[in-house]
Amino acid sequence: MTRIVHLSDLHFGFHRSELVEPLLARLNRLEADLVVVTGDLTHRGRPGQFHDAARFLSRITAPVMAVPGNHDVPLYNIPVRFLIPWSGYRQGIGSELSPVRAAGQVRVLGLNSVDPFACQRGVIRHTQIARLVAGLDPLATNIVALHHPLQHLPGIDKKLARRAPEALHRLERAGAQIALSGHLHIWAARALLARGHPSILQIQAGTALCARPSDLQNEFAVLRIDGPRLTIERHVAPMAEPDFRPPSFQRLTRESGFWESLGQVPDPEP
Repeated sequence: MTRIVHLSDLHFGFHRSELVEPLLARLNRLEADLVVVTGDLTHRGRPGQFHDAARFLSRITAPVMAVPGNHDVPLYNIPVRFLIPWSGYRQGIGSELSPVRAAGQVRVLGLNSVDPFACQRGVIRHTQIARLVAGLDPLATNIVALHHPLQHLPGIDKKLARRAPEALHRLERAGAQIALSGHLHIWAARALLARGHPSILQIQAGTALCARPSDLQNEFAVLRIDGPRLTIERHVAPMAEPDFRPPSFQRLTRESGFWESLGQVPDPEP
């Protein structure tokens, strides 16, 4: 079994500082094979915020990979945003904007979906889609990790990233099984299976640390992958509480070729 932790939208610079230590303690007890961070490590892409984010990541005992979010390019420093948008991220977090990592029988392919010329809306380029499709391993569980979701549920007021539908269709057809994203600060997983793409499970994370009161809670998830079976372990910390509650669990399987829910369960599979 392979354990993948999914964090997103840390927003250092506008984060719940009191939740940092409980989050680190919970993460390091999990003994994950890989921690995947899907963007918005900072709130405004400032050097001090990158420093705080990098220090946080350095304290995670498991291997970590990250992709940028739209908040990881400077909002107000226009020359830097347009000319060298990734300078702060590369110096603070790492030189790779679309990293690829392997953990057990799992392959995680990162994608930088940020458009520096747009404040929120992302973009997925044709060359990026081609690279992801070519990088899929037919013998592995393939996970694509990006900041902007590939599909939205009804009621979302943000625009979908450009070429997201094309990317979703091509990745599903090529054999990607899971897509991890953030950006919306709203959890979604099984609800997206009924919206036309049942063979790729889209897991959209809430925010792990952002202090925006309207988010109501902070959270992260653990994916326990055992061949075609998956247990999602969801850890939630309501805004009024100082720590994460005991996790809830959902089980799914893709033994039929399509993801199917096995329901809410009290404990993970051994």
